[in-house]
Amino acid sequence: MENPLNSLSHSTPTHLFSITFFLLFTSAWKYSHAELLNGFRVTPNPSISEFQSLLNDSTGNFSFGFLRVNKVQLALSVVHFPSLEPLWQVNQTNLARWSDRTELTFNGSLVFSDPRSGVFWSSETEGDKVVLLNSSNLQIIKLQSQPFPSVVWQSFDYPGNTLVENQNLTSEMSLESSNGLYSLRLGVDFMALYAKFGEGNGENQIYWKHDPLEARAVIIEGNGPILARVDPNGFLGMFQSEKAPVDIQAFRSYNLPLNNFLILRLESDGNLKGYLWNGSDWVLDYQAISDICQLPNPCGPYSLCKPGLGCSCLDTRTEYSSGTCFAVDQESGDLCSNGEAKTQNDNGFWVLRKGGVDLPFKELMTYKTAPSQGQCESLCESNCSCWGTVYSNGSGYCYSLDYPIQTLLGVADESKVGYFKMRERKNRRKIGVGEGIMIGSGLILIGGIGFGSYRVWKRKRGVEEDGIIPGPYKNLGSDSFRSIEMGSR
Repeated sequence: MENPLNSLSHSTPTHLFSITFFLLFTSAWKYSHAELLNGFRVTPNPSISEFQSLLNDSTGNFSFGFLRVNKVQLALSVVHFPSLEPLWQVNQTNLARWSDRTELTFNGSLVFSDPRSGVFWSSETEGDKVVLLNSSNLQIIKLQSQPFPSVVWQSFDYPGNTLVENQNLTSEMSLESSNGLYSLRLGVDFMALYAKFGEGNGENQIYWKHDPLEARAVIIEGNGPILARVDPNGFLGMFQSEKAPVDIQAFRSYNLPLNNFLILRLESDGNLKGYLWNGSDWVLDYQAISDICQLPNPCGPYSLCKPGLGCSCLDTRTEYSSGTCFAVDQESGDLCSNGEAKTQNDNGFWVLRKGGVDLPFKELMTYKTAPSQGQCESLCESNCSCWGTVYSNGSGYCYSLDYPIQTLLGVADESKVGYFKMRERKNRRKIGVGEGIMIGSGLILIGGIGFGSYRVWKRKRGVEEDGIIPGPYKNLGSDSFRSIEMGSR
């Protein structure tokens, strides 16, 4: 299913939208309930093409059910019903099959499973009913608790890639992009975006950070952790209590007299964006990173991003026309062999040096000082967890990259030099020893035949020029003839 948030410029006439929403509402709502009780069981309906509603809120704005993805896959989701945009989802990176063998049951716990794969997900609770609130919060309620019914589980405590308005994000939670590469987390007095570029330090590479700035003094040490929340008045705020926010990141709709629905989403490119539902479409209302070259990996591995000029490859022998520069296996490949660093001599990597490169978020990275570019490189050369360095001849700052090379920033300053360990391309096939011997033998044979043919041609040509009639002859001075003569004696 196309993500409506990826097509922000399209518009829908109001009357057409109303008809579409009515058809969606009447076709999907007949399967839904006001609450799910113990003993509930349901499987996907094969006649439904987009969304099978199982549970709805009282306003009709939100629904919980089966969302069809790529025609054959199934996501268990809470959606914004007018747009079918998922707001919360089980297992973003591991979808189930759209099959009548896939089922959702409730017997104190919500359990999502199929006989072939087993249990995809379970709430692991002991509750009595499931309800969906007007805020889009899915809750499991325990009725027998004292003195009042209690919430034993709620989706607001487990955000995926989306935070809806009035939903709290605490320091114990994180937003995760749908591809699992990026996350938004809270620190003691800040919020930050992190990337998973590889194993080790690469899993926690910070690439964007926001502090309360001049409002920092409002954060009182020992007065509890901060939390983040999208406020209906049009801002992303950090709070230390339920009172006034200690920091505000204003959306475009900030303090405008609008009655709309706001969400915050961590996109698959690593950018944090806010969207506003205007009644017929999602409109971009905020973004944390406005320059595409400041994103964590906009052009792909081993590439260069130049503001206003787009993407190119670090290795100038490779064109970016295919949209990629290097095929790197980041999951299993590394530069270590039994814990020891590989070197250029054992073909573990080859080195590329390039001037005019910088790091897009170097102010958030640690560095060392080195008196020369060579000394900076030496810190990385024998370190099997280091994939490269970026060195500034002006400042002497040496930045080490402890993860496979991602998109770097192209700059005009040639004194900023990169040193990169380059892996062999996957489509570059190495020749084995046996194959090398066969190829070498073939070349020798071809060379011998060619040389012999040349000598015969030259001899014939010489005889013809001397006026001698060509015909069978023996070279009496040849070693081969002498050996025959000696053997016949």
